[in-house]
Amino acid sequence: MKIERKAYAKINLGLDVTGVREDGYHIVKMIMQNVDLYDTLTFEDNDSGEIVLTASTDKIATDGRNLICRVAKQLKDKFNVKKGVSMHLIKRIPVAAGMAGGSTDGAAAYIALNELWGLGLSKKELCEMAVSLGADIPYCIMGGTVLAEGIGEELTPIKDVPDCHIVIAKPGIDVSTAWVYKELDNKEITVHPDIDGIKAAIEEGNLTKMCSLIGNVLEDVTSGKYEEVGRIEEVLRKEGAIGAFMTGSGPTVFGIFDSRETAEAGYKAVVESKLAPEVFVSASINPAKFEE
Repeated sequence: MKIERKAYAKINLGLDVTGVREDGYHIVKMIMQNVDLYDTLTFEDNDSGEIVLTASTDKIATDGRNLICRVAKQLKDKFNVKKGVSMHLIKRIPVAAGMAGGSTDGAAAYIALNELWGLGLSKKELCEMAVSLGADIPYCIMGGTVLAEGIGEELTPIKDVPDCHIVIAKPGIDVSTAWVYKELDNKEITVHPDIDGIKAAIEEGNLTKMCSLIGNVLEDVTSGKYEEVGRIEEVLRKEGAIGAFMTGSGPTVFGIFDSRETAEAGYKAVVESKLAPEVFVSASINPAKFEE
């Protein structure tokens, strides 16, 4: 049996940090959104009993450090699965980009191996297991437009974001999420994004209002060190983006456009600026609408 899964990237339509737990995890309130940019994973039983991962790029580990392998080991051990699995990853989502590229691959592994090995687990049960490996994985299992709270594991689905076209641009730099949060801890957050207001605008179907409220408390940290973040946003706004923002801990920037034509113009302008080697034209998406 062979299973193929698409693992969709995410952007943050708002990211606030409201505190830090005793164990060091940050308490967040954010709205997460899938975009139509994805990795492709295939899963196939093998009789060796081994967990084997190969990938289309040597930029990522394919041993036990990779979340895909860690998910497979967790499920194999917990449910005493004797069979092994051979997995292959075609990587398209930029690495270290603030787009949950690793977490979404891990989520795809949970869903696919649940089916491949006949474990019969619900999405809720998968999410409960997943949080121990990464706070973004439960969202990636659920997908769509979601309000995330706690450390990111308290998920409330909301109405799909209004249809829009999204230009995604990752500068040629990698940002450590741990570094960004450490720097944030040394600063006072004086402006918190209106996450409830963003949620209300989405539910009203008001794209312009949504964009006027989007904010990310991590952006000041990352853009303060890497000027490319702000410069890409300027390029996208100049080309007609309703809004341009950093996602997650960065450094990836996304611009929201109300037409494919203006999004294409934004894409071309970023490419010509040479500020980002990885640029995509994408769109908001809810995978649950067309994929089990």
